[in-house]
Amino acid sequence: MKRNDEKRNEEGTLKLTPDDVLARLLYRDGLMLVIDKPAGISVHRGPKGGASIEDYFEGLRFGLPRDPALAHRLDRETSGCLVLGRHRKALASLGKMFKNGQVGKTYWAVTQGGPSEVEGRIDMPLGKLDESRGWWMKPDPNGQPAITTWTVKGRADGMTWLELHPLTGRTHQLRVHCQAMGWPIIGDPIYGDAPRDGVVRLQLLSREIVVPISKNKPPVRVTAHVPPHMRERLQACGWQEEAQAAIS
Repeated sequence: MKRNDEKRNEEGTLKLTPDDVLARLLYRDGLMLVIDKPAGISVHRGPKGGASIEDYFEGLRFGLPRDPALAHRLDRETSGCLVLGRHRKALASLGKMFKNGQVGKTYWAVTQGGPSEVEGRIDMPLGKLDESRGWWMKPDPNGQPAITTWTVKGRADGMTWLELHPLTGRTHQLRVHCQAMGWPIIGDPIYGDAPRDGVVRLQLLSREIVVPISKNKPPVRVTAHVPPHMRERLQACGWQEEAQAAIS
């Protein structure tokens, strides 16, 4: 399947069509959808307007009277599994699952440097950096609890391929935790040293999501594709190209 991550205008803004978004559908049932969100587009419309992935939800109704809606959020520059609720009841149920930590979330990141150990746990509360910076966050002992576990999956040339599991869902949690530990995620223009021109895109992927959507069936497990902008660094760290994403 052809990917469209690199179709951008002169300003670097991602260009998508409804067919592009439809081609990114990873999973569909009567309650939810999972799409493979590309980097470079916000999940929802911001106060200043601009394109968002929500603009394309009408094409994902599949016969229902209303558009699906976001069950959670991903950062603009994060790619991978994004869960949508197909109707209000499903959306409420999914919202509770995410809030209560019942949804399994696996991320892949490529960081500058890395930990000396092979696995570990970060227990570091987070709070807002300041009111003028909107959603920018910082470590804050008086902030909200934030816990991430991590495992090293490969290393190469001063880079580390990490598998990250956020056990809480704080804004920018993985990005702040990695930066605070001394190994910022490559391509991060806020918490790393990447320029804001988007030349090196954020090396962060929502790789897998596990959703216990049905009481009588096993949880739905969906795995996203590795996007083009992460392949070179992941391959250097030992990742091998897969034929396609796995869904069960």
